[in-house]
Order: sequence, then C-alpha cells, then structure tokens
Amino acid sequence: MPMSTRPRRALAASVVGTTLVLSGCGAQSQSRTASGPLAIGFVNGSDTAFHTCLRKAVEEEATAQRVTLYTANSRQDPGTELSNIQDMIARDVDAVIVQTVNVDALEDDIAKAKKAGIPIFLTTFVPEDTADLLGAVVVDLRKVGELDADWVARDAAGRQVEVGVIAGAPGAASDLLTSGFSERLPANAEVVATAPGMFDAAKAQGVAANMIEAHPDLRYAFVANEEMAFGVRKAFDAAAAEDVRIVTVNGTDEGLAALKDGRFSATVTNSAMRIGELAVENTVDLLRKYKEVEKITELPIRLITEDNTELAPMYCPSNDY
Repeated sequence: MPMSTRPRRALAASVVGTTLVLSGCGAQSQSRTASGPLAIGFVNGSDTAFHTCLRKAVEEEATAQRVTLYTANSRQDPGTELSNIQDMIARDVDAVIVQTVNVDALEDDIAKAKKAGIPIFLTTFVPEDTADLLGAVVVDLRKVGELDADWVARDAAGRQVEVGVIAGAPGAASDLLTSGFSERLPANAEVVATAPGMFDAAKAQGVAANMIEAHPDLRYAFVANEEMAFGVRKAFDAAAAEDVRIVTVNGTDEGLAALKDGRFSATVTNSAMRIGELAVENTVDLLRKYKEVEKITELPIRLITEDNTELAPMYCPSNDY
C-alpha cells in the first residue's frame, strides 16, 4: 500500500449506533502503525446469526487489542457495501475488515480503498488476486459443501436418491457452498431442485414447502446455513416429510442441539467467533509488523454429526443473538 501524508486523526471519546469505539491507526504512516493508536473499520455483510456473531467477535477482540473500531452493515447490498467502504475512508481508518456480500462488489471496494491508501482485510472469502489485500481469514467454502455431500454419499450407500438444495443469497459464500455440495455428490444422488432462501428462515421455509410439494420423494436437503435449516425443517415436518435429512453449515449451539435430537443430520463448523478474532488479531499484527503473520489464514472446518458434537468449536462469543 502507498504511504500517506494524511494528518494524524484525533481520537474519538465514544461512539454509538453503527460506530463503536475502542482505540486505533493505519498502514499508511509507518509511525502511526508502529506505535500509535489504531483505528479499524469493519464492514459486515448482513445481520444473520453468523454476521451478528462475527460482529460481536470483532468488537470483543478490538476491545482486547485496544483498537478503535467503526462498524457498518451492508445488508446484502453491494451498493451499500461500497458506500460503507467510502465512509470508512472518510473516517481515515488504518484498515478495513470486510465480510463481503458479493464477489463482484470486491473489485470496486478494493480499488477505492487502494486509491485512498487504506488496506483491506477480508473475512471468509478472497478473490483469486490477493495482491492488493492486507490479508484475510478464509473458510474453504467449497470444502464445506463437499463435506456435507460426502455425508450424503455415505448415508445413501449407493441408493438412488433425490436431493434438494436451498441456497442463501446469490454471491460469494452461497455460490461456493452450493457448488461444492452439488458437484461432489455421487451419481446416485440427483439434485432435483435448487432455490435461494436468502439466508432468511421464513423465506427458506416457504421455499422448502414448495420443494417438498413438487418433489415428494425428496430424501436429503442441503441448506446453506442453520438459521434457514430450522425453517426448512418446519416446512418438511408440516408436510409429513420428517424423513428428509438435512445437512447444513455453521455449528451453532442451536444447530448442535438439532443434531442431537435428529432435526439435522450433519453440519460443518464455521466458527464466526474465531473468524472475527483472527481478523482483528491478524490485521493489527500485519499493520504493526510486530511478528510474522501469514497473509492468508485458513480456518479449520469439521463435519459434525450427533456422534461428535463435542468437537465443534465455540461458534459465537455469547448465545444472546
């Protein structure tokens, strides 16, 4: 990132609403990032349980790191995401952590920030070209989908079965999850329906109701997060399709409970808490250059069933989301 001659900011005393204060600085001036206070922006992608837990983890780690944090929510809209990036630039932050809503949105986000001399750190997803990024904490989302598909393959045991896919919102995370799942399935497992649930439980419930009506022989459903999966379970149960097995993503406390009582069959861990913690830790370390830090850190994932729920990492800093 180019060096900046921007004047040092005055620290805010407190922040409320979309902005939260802790303590901070930038990758632009060597003296600021080496020892001065740091200010970091966090642009979140939505307000699902995952995004809420991610925000809490970022906030808590920023407090622990004595970093000033400004937060914004793009609510699944690429235009709002770019506007939020511009707002962080106007705040003269030292870096922006971004949970993007869409792969296509990233190009403009990164270009805007680069022009202003402010580095971008990504969570969950990275584009192929990472040259202009400060760093990232990523989840192999295709692998997440593949692990669920492998469970379906083992459970189906060669039988011809029908499978439904309930995606999230079109964009980076959902597209990678669903393609990883669908492309990994064996030939005996046919995807007969795919529809977006928009990461919303009520919408996913409606999608599932239509899906089971159109495909009464459905045997498995891949659902792109547990929040939607609860709505999907309600729809299937209401249609007397209790035998449809749901595989999903996240590893929340509620999701683990659903594995234990049979509502879900499998989930893949994707700890929002650990992603948020690492995002702040690595951003600070990369800015200050106190120690060697990998530019791209991959978060470990694990398939969880009723037999190994104790192996799931903590998902959220607290359970009150």
